[in-house]
Amino acid sequence: MFSNNQDKKPKVEDSSSTSNIGKGTTIQGDIVTTGNISVEGEVKGNVNCQAKVALGSSSYVEGKVMAENAIIAGEIQGSIEVGELLTLKPTAVIHGDITTNKLIVEAGATFNGSCRMGVSVSESDLPYTDEPEEKTDEYVEPESEEEAQSRTL
Repeated sequence: MFSNNQDKKPKVEDSSSTSNIGKGTTIQGDIVTTGNISVEGEVKGNVNCQAKVALGSSSYVEGKVMAENAIIAGEIQGSIEVGELLTLKPTAVIHGDITTNKLIVEAGATFNGSCRMGVSVSESDLPYTDEPEEKTDEYVEPESEEEAQSRTL
């Protein structure tokens, strides 16, 4: 009688608000937000933000940090994936790998890990090797069956 034939999908609204985790606060578990987040306390879990993450100088995160943009002044024990711009302030201490499009490292920041730049975060799931592909312009004639057998004997 009062039914609606439209699909009932939950709406995800973009939030322009900022969530704050104050100094002296410890959160155990993952944080997921569509808005900005500012951390001065401790997070033992992943931080997944669709906007901007700001980790203050007293912050400590033990887990993965994922955001569109991030400014880090605290300590992270885990990987960081940022879609656009990652800024490491002089008090930042990073123990983990970074994947970002753009990176600013200010004098004094400490970073121990690997860094991949110029790729979107979704591309970061691709396997990565340090060895470049060997390219050659020479034509190499395939081995005959006899040559292959003599090489393996």
